[in-house]
Amino acid sequence: MTSAWNSTTRAWEVLAGVADPEIPVISVVDLGIVRDVRAEGSALEVTVTPTYSGCPATQVIEASIRRALADAGFDATVRTALAPAWTTDWMTPAGREKLARFGIAPPGVRAESAAAPLRFVRPAPRTIACPHCGATDTERLAEFGSTACKALYRCRECREPFDYFKPI
Repeated sequence: MTSAWNSTTRAWEVLAGVADPEIPVISVVDLGIVRDVRAEGSALEVTVTPTYSGCPATQVIEASIRRALADAGFDATVRTALAPAWTTDWMTPAGREKLARFGIAPPGVRAESAAAPLRFVRPAPRTIACPHCGATDTERLAEFGSTACKALYRCRECREPFDYFKPI
């Protein structure tokens, strides 16, 4: 019989291979939405925090996690935890690199604390580096890109459009 430590370690390895359905180059672990894995005998409980509470991919992600773990021989349940709310700060450095290589500008670090003040004045625009050429002369074309968690930008140097994963 394997120990709980071996089971959870192996489960994390399996989960590192589960791709996000909207951005298939990044895993659910690199995205930071897998919050915890607990072994109880032969069963696993995986806790997931979606990027947005209304994220349309949440059910697909949960099914992919269950399927991958079942294929690896685990009896797993997936629990959704909405608090604390997911933040882009939970993304791994490897995940940020994968986003950039895929052509999506990764988010910067959001804040030192999970709490964010309400602002009624638009903040100064951020410098977003183009993931294609690295130039920082970019412009936002639309607040929402291919998904709600991304904004559409264009590089003024290479003229290529790109998604920017918005920090939250």
